[in-house]
Amino acid sequence: MTMIAVLGNGRVGGSLALALTRAGHEVTVADRSPGSAADAARTAQIVINATPGAGSLERLIALREELQGKILVDVSNATVDGPDGLPAELLYPGSSLAERLQEGLPDTHVVKTLNTMLYTVMTAPAALAQTPTAFLSGNDPEAKQVVRGLLADLGWHQEWITDLGGIETARAAEAAILFVPHVIRSSGFAPFAISVTR
Repeated sequence: MTMIAVLGNGRVGGSLALALTRAGHEVTVADRSPGSAADAARTAQIVINATPGAGSLERLIALREELQGKILVDVSNATVDGPDGLPAELLYPGSSLAERLQEGLPDTHVVKTLNTMLYTVMTAPAALAQTPTAFLSGNDPEAKQVVRGLLADLGWHQEWITDLGGIETARAAEAAILFVPHVIRSSGFAPFAISVTR
């Protein structure tokens, strides 16, 4: 059993928290208030960032002390939304939210994953007709191995997980968000994921 704090209590954070609790972990969900997030992060071994990406950097940098030495799993996408509320462009072009988090939290092991799919797929990857891919980006191999274990608890087979390399590779995974509004406009909110097939 691992003590996990999920920052963000929306659809993404809620579904991850429920699935990880069912898998036997002790999960605390924090809302957006600074006090709630700090308390949850302080007692956790792993912290999952499921807050809206546009405000994640400022929110998490404020938790530098609480996140020291811990694994931060970043599943958010930092975007500027268009008039229809769907992502229109990246907030950090030429970089990524995960890279900015790692720069701002040098004593925290940031791992980017699960951001290239509709949130329902995060906890039910086998529900898709084709095999989805979960990407990993991060500088610490041990932290990525721990995250692989969490993904397995969420139903991800190891062969469905692709380690892209260091945290700088997160910019490629985060850029995949630019597909999303076009896919949604074309097919609606049906579950989907970016997948590498071989």
